[in-house]
Amino acid sequence: MIVITTIKGVTPIFRMFDERKAKEFYIDYLGFSLGWEHRFESEMPLYMEVSLGECKLHLSEHYGDCSPGAAVRIEIVDIEAFHSNLKNKKYTYSRPGLEMSPWHTREVCVTDPFGNKLTFYESLNDHVD
Repeated sequence: MIVITTIKGVTPIFRMFDERKAKEFYIDYLGFSLGWEHRFESEMPLYMEVSLGECKLHLSEHYGDCSPGAAVRIEIVDIEAFHSNLKNKKYTYSRPGLEMSPWHTREVCVTDPFGNKLTFYESLNDHVD
């Protein structure tokens, strides 16, 4: 017997170590919106959600939630406009290019201040070699 389950999405959790740097990168630079923040007490580590369109990410200062150095691919519409917007912000710590992949996507790769890699991509067609 096969049970059919509807999956509504995936929410990656990225490790972070500095709230100010995380907000500067994800909100000010990439254009995500802050969804919510949670601390068990005022001096406890922060856990927060940021979103951009349909993409939601959780960022955690909690040891053991995840390891720095994770990677995620995020499909986007109009990657050229997204890339142009990033270039125009002149963010000190990132100047990503717009690359064509062998698997027929255009991609913008950025690394957050904590070593996590985000690859924004737009498919050019459904062909994959």
